[in-house]
Amino acid sequence: MDSKVIDSRMVDNGRGIRRRRECEYCQYRFTTFEKIGITYLFILKKDGSKQIYDKDKLANSITLAFAKRNINTEKIDEIISELELKWSGLKELKSAKLGEDVLKVLKKHDIVAYIRFASVYKQFDSLEDFENIVK
Repeated sequence: MDSKVIDSRMVDNGRGIRRRRECEYCQYRFTTFEKIGITYLFILKKDGSKQIYDKDKLANSITLAFAKRNINTEKIDEIISELELKWSGLKELKSAKLGEDVLKVLKKHDIVAYIRFASVYKQFDSLEDFENIVK
């Protein structure tokens, strides 16, 4: 229960802290990671309702967009951390803004994931929709 910090370092481009600790009772050494977390961010839906931000829901959506693509879970975590850092300090976020922010980040990382996410988010219903986003 009682430990002392031996070393601290910034990780994840300043979005987290890695701490090397030592148990004061048995001198066992271990590492902890601290990250900025979003608490009580409400998503304002198009119909006017509010939902509390759900990181797992966002992660599932992004993971689906990357299905069968060459990407690891650490990269998906990095994308989510980048988005959450952008939203830190906000109390409310419009769902449209959330979707547009996700699209911007995905476009930087993988154009196929970007198109997949856009097809669901923008509710594509024709081949022309896909052609327009590719252009």
